[in-house]
Amino acid sequence: MTALAVVGSAFAVSGFAVWRSGRRELRERWLSWLVIVPLVGGPLALGGPGPAAVAAVVGLVAAAEYGRLAGLGVADRAVMGAAVVALPLASWLAPGHVTRLLFVVLIAVALLPVLAGDAAGGADRARGAVFGVVWLLPLTGLVLLGDEALPLCAAIAAADVCAWCGGRLLRGPALSPLSPAKRWGGVVGGAAGGAGVLWLFDAATPGLLLAVAVGAPLGDLLESMLKRGAGVKDAGGWLPGFGGLLDRVDSLLVALAVAVVWP
Repeated sequence: MTALAVVGSAFAVSGFAVWRSGRRELRERWLSWLVIVPLVGGPLALGGPGPAAVAAVVGLVAAAEYGRLAGLGVADRAVMGAAVVALPLASWLAPGHVTRLLFVVLIAVALLPVLAGDAAGGADRARGAVFGVVWLLPLTGLVLLGDEALPLCAAIAAADVCAWCGGRLLRGPALSPLSPAKRWGGVVGGAAGGAGVLWLFDAATPGLLLAVAVGAPLGDLLESMLKRGAGVKDAGGWLPGFGGLLDRVDSLLVALAVAVVWP
């Protein structure tokens, strides 16, 4: 089955179910997906500079949202944003220099409070900025994974939807105190839905299956931890039905890391 047929079928079936549900939040999410899929899926499918451009744009927006969650100042956000844009572009244009660039980036974000002479909050700023770069670094996987990037993104999207459905139908014990609403039934549903999409794309490799089944729920919990620490429900409020971009890509970030490490 072609990627276009998979996506078209998914939209048709989910659209019917969403409109039948009568729930405003689900309708907003479906409409957001209607915009997100061509904006992200198109460049990934075309290859070339497309994956690097998607990673750079997503990284820039996600860095801004994370900076607010972590309470970072404008200068810290700017340096971190530049870093997460540069890394995927370097992965495409000069892959042999990515490791060097990563060290430069980490040193820059860690030393910025030092150069500013911030004795009171410098250590917290440095930790927060370094963690942000490391957390968003897996976006370079959109470039490094090549043809596997699109199936993985589609599988994570399906896994998120199936996890929501599975959590309500199968329930089970809570997955973690970090997010009591998420249940083991959701993990099972998400893994099954994501694996099904990988199978449709003929991309059900061990690494991608592990990324969907294990990486996706861990990524979701990681952002839940950060949001609880910041005392907020969502990372943003501009993306209808989701909140912010980080609320949409949290599962993908750890999944990309798993897929790159375990090919």
